[in-house]
Amino acid sequence: MSDSPLNPAPTLRARVVLLSGPSGSGKSSLAERAGLPVLQLDDFYKDGDDPTLPQLPDGGTDWDSPLSWHADQAMAAIRALAEDGRADVPVYSIPANGRTGSRPLSLDGAPAFVAEGIFAAELVGRCEAEGLLGAAICLRNRATTTAWRRFRRDVREGRKSVPYLLRRGWRLMRAERGIVARQVGLGAHACAGPEAERRITALAVRRPEPANA
Repeated sequence: MSDSPLNPAPTLRARVVLLSGPSGSGKSSLAERAGLPVLQLDDFYKDGDDPTLPQLPDGGTDWDSPLSWHADQAMAAIRALAEDGRADVPVYSIPANGRTGSRPLSLDGAPAFVAEGIFAAELVGRCEAEGLLGAAICLRNRATTTAWRRFRRDVREGRKSVPYLLRRGWRLMRAERGIVARQVGLGAHACAGPEAERRITALAVRRPEPANA
C-alpha cells in the first residue's frame, strides 16, 4: 500500500490483540476480563453445509482445522475495526452449525481490541504485515485442565452431543502440545492467564501509532 498523497496510508484507531490457544483454554473469559472490545473469531466459522469444509477420517467435519473458517472475512473485520473503529460481524450458532445473523461492533474509542479464537494465530503474519498487530498471545494451561474446562463449557452450552464431545475432547487433549507449538510457530507468545492479562492491560492504555509513522 502506497503512502503517497494520492493514496495515504490509513490512520489506525486501534491495535489488535490476537488471542489464541486450544479450545477450552479460557480465551473468552480472559478477553471479557480485559475490559476491551472483543471480536469473537469463532463467529467466522463456515456454515455446516459448506462443501469446502475439511473432513475427519471417520467422515465428520473437522471443526478444529483452519480450513473450517473464513480467514479472509475475519481479517477484513479486524482491518475495519483497526482503521474505522467499527465493523459488522457475523453471529454464529455452534449447535446449529451456521450463521444466524450479524451485529455491529464498535470500539467506542478504545486504543486496542481483542480478537479471540482457536484460529487467531493464523492471522498474526497478516496483521503484522499491515501494521495492525498489538500483541499475539497463545493461552496455555495443563492439557487436563483445558480438557475439563472445554467439556463443561460445551455441555453447558449444548454445543454438540455428549458422545461427540468426549471423542473430540480426547483427540484435542492428546493434540494439545502440537496445537500450542503450531500457534507459537505462527508468531504467538505462549503463556498462562496472569501474564496474558498483563500484556493485554498494557495495550489498553496505549494509543496506537499512525499506520504511516
